[in-house]
Amino acid sequence: MNRTLPSQEKVRSFRKLIIALSVVIPLAVALLFGIKIDGLDFSFLPPVYATINGITAFVLIFALVAIKMKKISLHQRLIQFALVLSLLFLVAYVLYHMTSDSTPYGGDLKYLYYFILISHILLSVVVIPIVLFAYLHAWKGDYDKHKKWVRFAFPIWLYVAITGVVVYLMISPFYG
Repeated sequence: MNRTLPSQEKVRSFRKLIIALSVVIPLAVALLFGIKIDGLDFSFLPPVYATINGITAFVLIFALVAIKMKKISLHQRLIQFALVLSLLFLVAYVLYHMTSDSTPYGGDLKYLYYFILISHILLSVVVIPIVLFAYLHAWKGDYDKHKKWVRFAFPIWLYVAITGVVVYLMISPFYG
């Protein structure tokens, strides 16, 4: 594939951006949870962002199939689409939680629900730098490092996407 590789300066800038985003996104989400905006109704968003998570999971699987079939351009577009979907999820998730009260889980599977929820949340923080560094290595053409990062990035990202749907399905009967 003929393409221009990024300069070392661009790579350094992207690396700094990854580190900044890896700190800023989780902190901003945590801080925004403390902000409640009255008068806006985004109660329709949980099924929307659960659907986005589900689509992300399928896109990630299709991206894996594409790269196994050596369809590099398709793989790249699918991963970029998965990144956009993850960003859309984040925006919808924050909007919902800034305008709505948290819903307590009221089912019999409380321990399972909280295990899935907590692992989902923790891994959603961890996945940010791992995915972005994997992307960086592909962007700069270092496919050996890209593959090493993807060994961790792919299963974590897929787990976060799938458990986002599972958490929604488990909590949805308890929405007010």
